[in-house]
Order: sequence, then structure tokens, then C-alpha cells
Amino acid sequence: MVTVRPHLWFGNNKAAEAAAFYAEHVPGSSVESVLKAPEGVPGVEPGTDFVVECTVAGMPVIGLNAGPELQLDEAFSFYLLVEGQDEVDHYWNLLTADGGSPGPCGWCKDKFGVSWQVIPKELEQLCGTYSTPAEIAAMNAMLKMGKIDVAGLRAAYDGA
Repeated sequence: MVTVRPHLWFGNNKAAEAAAFYAEHVPGSSVESVLKAPEGVPGVEPGTDFVVECTVAGMPVIGLNAGPELQLDEAFSFYLLVEGQDEVDHYWNLLTADGGSPGPCGWCKDKFGVSWQVIPKELEQLCGTYSTPAEIAAMNAMLKMGKIDVAGLRAAYDGA
């Protein structure tokens, strides 16, 4: 059987710490294993954390500590679909704390360099197929936001 799962290169050697953070704070997340580096891995000290297998919100993920040659960027993000403004606020604040950073349109980075989209279900509902004036108004409102503001989306939708 073929499987597919994200494989994230942590150039900051924080894969195990990131997996433990996600397991603590994101429902449906856990750390399955942390394998130590054997002798001979370029740029990795033998015996240090090397391959981390975890689950993030039910999705199997592999984290790799393999040196600074590659860095995580916005080309990969976790799409965190949440219920309402309270959950948007909770996850946004959690992920941008302690060295994380806010971004545009619901995107942010956590302190490990992983990009996230913190998206309330209302955004998907209000934007629909992006084909009506109200849906386009909601999308245009979202494009002006950092952290998503559900009331602002609704106001744009209702005002169209």
C-alpha cells in the first residue's frame, strides 16, 4: 500500500521539540518516535535527534533534523481549520508566541519556522466558490487581514 505524508526538514534541529509542542497543543497530535542519528550523517552529531515521526491533527508527519542547508518556508503550510473567532484567536496567539510571527491572510509561522494557515470554517463558508459579489467581498476582506476576523468577514459578505 502506498502512503503519502509530509516530510519537514528542520534546519534548526527542532523537529522533536516541534513535535512535542504540536502533541501538547493541537488536538489529534502525538509523537510516535524520535530516532537518533547514527555515525556518518553529514552535518548531524551522532546520537542527536534525527528523524521524528509524529501525527499533527491526525496526519502522519516526519520531521528531520539535518542541518542548516535547507530551511522551512511558506511553500509548505499546515491548514488549520478551526471553529469560530475564539479558536482563531487561541491558535494564532499560540503559534505566533515565543518567536513565531504573524503573516497576511490568516498565515503565520510558529517558533520552529513552520507555516500555518489559521482558518475559521466561516471563511470557507462565506467565500464559497468565489463567484458571487458577497463571496468576493468576503475574500477581499480576508486579503486585507493578518489574523482572520470572522466579524469582519461577515460584515463584508453582508454588505455586498
